[in-house]
Amino acid sequence: MRFVFRFSTRLIVISLVVIGPLAGSSAYSAEKASATPVLETQIGDATFYGSSFEGRKTASGRIFDGSQAIAAHRTYRFGTLVRVTNLQNKRSVNVVIVDRGPYGKNRREGAIIDLSPAAAKKIGIIQRGQAKVRIEVLAWGNGDPD
Repeated sequence: MRFVFRFSTRLIVISLVVIGPLAGSSAYSAEKASATPVLETQIGDATFYGSSFEGRKTASGRIFDGSQAIAAHRTYRFGTLVRVTNLQNKRSVNVVIVDRGPYGKNRREGAIIDLSPAAAKKIGIIQRGQAKVRIEVLAWGNGDPD
C-alpha cells in the first residue's frame, strides 16, 4: 500500500510540473508566443462564426465551442497555432486552427480566417463583424492539411 501511495504522490507532482505551465494563464501563453519566431504571415480580413455553429462538428472532428480561442483557415494544418492581430486597434489573440473556411460571401469579400466568438471579442471585431488582420503562424500543427 505504501508503494501505491508513493507512486501516486510522485505521479501528481510530475503532472503538476509538466502540465502546470501548459494550463497557466493566457498571459503566460501570450507572453511565450510573442517570443516565438513567426513562421508565416498573411494579411486579410477576419470574420467570426455565427451562433448556429455551436456544438457542431468541425472539419477536424472537434466539437465547436465558441468560448474557446479557435479558428478556421482554408489551408493551414489542423492544430496550427496562429496569432491574429486586428490592424486597426493592434489587439491580438492566439488561436488554434480546427476547421476549414471561410467560404461563400465572406471569402469573396477578402476574409482569410473565421474566428470563434471568444477570439473575435478579444480583438474587438464583434460589433463590425469583419476587420483587417495580420495572421502570424507561431507553430505548425500536426493535423491533416486537407
